[in-house]
Amino acid sequence: MNLGEVDAAWLWLVAAAALAAIELVTPGFFLIWVAGAALLTGITAFLLPIGLPFQLVLFGLFSILSVIVGRRHYERAARAGGGDPLLNDRTAQLIGQVVTVVVAIENGEGRVRVGDSVWSARGPDVAAGSRVRIHGADGNCLKVTPLPALDEG
Repeated sequence: MNLGEVDAAWLWLVAAAALAAIELVTPGFFLIWVAGAALLTGITAFLLPIGLPFQLVLFGLFSILSVIVGRRHYERAARAGGGDPLLNDRTAQLIGQVVTVVVAIENGEGRVRVGDSVWSARGPDVAAGSRVRIHGADGNCLKVTPLPALDEG
């Protein structure tokens, strides 16, 4: 291995570190795979006496392979249900909760307390202070059902 090949190997390792650092400060989950390809190219350049043209070809192949592997990993994680499907659907998260009526539901409309906020509600007429269960939503208006007398305790 001559001095030029060693310098090129170090440049690949520096490039890998720079790409990984950029990935840390800019979200995207893409540059990390290219950084991995640069790392593999640098290690290969240290171990084998290969010239720069072959290193570039190797980097291209490693990049393609690492991006394919990365995409498959993220697709598999997404299919496995890696997140909350209701994360951005606040009203769907509320379905099934029992809440208190703060403005009596009259003629089908009133207001209920959900946590530290008050939401519009639709349902059968009930007095303020009654407990109701959320069973659906229409936009940001909750659909509620009064609890049976036994559940009001």
